[in-house]
Amino acid sequence: MLRHSDYGEADRLLTLFTREQGKLRAIAKGVRKMQSRKAGHLEPFTQVALMLAQGHDLWIVTQAEAIESLQPLREDLTRIGYAGYVVELLDRFTYEEGQHWQLYNLLVETLKRLSQEEDAFVPVRFYEMRLLDLLGFRPLLFECASCGKAIQAEDQYFSAERGGVLCPNCGPMVNEVRPVTIDALRYLRHFQRSSYNEAKRATPIKETREEVETLLNYYLTYLLERDLNSPEVIRQIQRGSS
Repeated sequence: MLRHSDYGEADRLLTLFTREQGKLRAIAKGVRKMQSRKAGHLEPFTQVALMLAQGHDLWIVTQAEAIESLQPLREDLTRIGYAGYVVELLDRFTYEEGQHWQLYNLLVETLKRLSQEEDAFVPVRFYEMRLLDLLGFRPLLFECASCGKAIQAEDQYFSAERGGVLCPNCGPMVNEVRPVTIDALRYLRHFQRSSYNEAKRATPIKETREEVETLLNYYLTYLLERDLNSPEVIRQIQRGSS
């Protein structure tokens, strides 16, 4: 479940991302009643087996059974924040347009990783890069997005508008660019071309982690043409726990 809102006196409107139908909206009737048997199976970040009936405008949830409850995601504020970010990204980038099993698998795998691993940096950065690949926004990281020349081992620029890295010659000629250090670029490349097990070897220093995170947020918000809500929630959680 990506998100939900109360509907009527006892129902709930759900936005779901399913393996068979992709993103869709459904009504869970009576789920807010104390005696509802479906309520415990329709929690945020839960992988659920659903039976759906086609209603007039919306699908109707007729049966629900949790497959993976991923309880650790609801027991830790930091994990809640990052899980919310993962879900918000998928929700903002997708429409009710049919099956996309690769996105479904990526979401499920990422939520499981966030529930199991102490550090969210690799699971989230790997997710962002794979999401960009699957949506057709793979950033150019090995050649200049302007002149096409191979990127050398030196500090570069990044342009969201051009969709990738710009060399030192082209960068100053383009508006709205961000500097990117060679260390940050190395980790971006690592996440883009590695399997998850290979990506887990990444051990960047704090400054590089922050640079990679900031750069990806810059690119993602440019593509969405709006800010995301969850990064600020994560920052508030981190400030509260420091």
